[in-house]
Amino acid sequence: MGESVKINRINFKVIGIVPEKSSGGWRDANEVIYIPITTAMYRVLGKDYFDGIDIEISDTESMEEAKETITRLIARRHRIYKDEDDYLHIYDMSEIQEMLSSTTRTMSILLGCIAAISLLVGGIGIMNIMLVSVTERTREIGLRKALGARAKDIMTQFLIESIVMTLSGGFIGILLGVTSATVLSLAAGWATRVTVSSVVLATGFSIAIGIFFGLWPAKKASELNPIEALRYE
Repeated sequence: MGESVKINRINFKVIGIVPEKSSGGWRDANEVIYIPITTAMYRVLGKDYFDGIDIEISDTESMEEAKETITRLIARRHRIYKDEDDYLHIYDMSEIQEMLSSTTRTMSILLGCIAAISLLVGGIGIMNIMLVSVTERTREIGLRKALGARAKDIMTQFLIESIVMTLSGGFIGILLGVTSATVLSLAAGWATRVTVSSVVLATGFSIAIGIFFGLWPAKKASELNPIEALRYE
């Protein structure tokens, strides 16, 4: 009380503090500053009209009736006699939450598509690396088979190498994700949280990608003829 706060380079004196409210919807009710409407219009916003108003009703069951009453009142005050929907847009919290949910779903789908493409490209890269590795180590594979290594042993070896590569990338991604979430939480004040289930899921996906895209190179290595492999230059 009595202290000054600066809004848009204008000093305002605090003359009262409203009781704490429960937070809900898209805006925290406890992070709102109330100032005189004319001061807000002319000194802070620099305009002589409203973009919108917030109205609170005591009974949610009368929401539709309140919306109709508000529409009629504003239409009469501003002499809007036809096509009211073209000039007035009244949203209740359920509609706002639905719009936010729709936006969140769209973003989730978009991020999911980006993640799927990234996994596909990364998996193809892993497969190409393993195919090159099989080609470069053809004589080594032939020597191991000549010394008694079974096709299953060769296949297991290359699958493990593929999984180790994808797990390394997965752990780097998890580390970057945790770091980014921490930085956003500290810098922007966002409530970020990295759950154990998400880490386990990321690790599982890394292993699955390693097995799926490493299977063909591993199978190719296991099927090499030891005599031809030893002759390979």
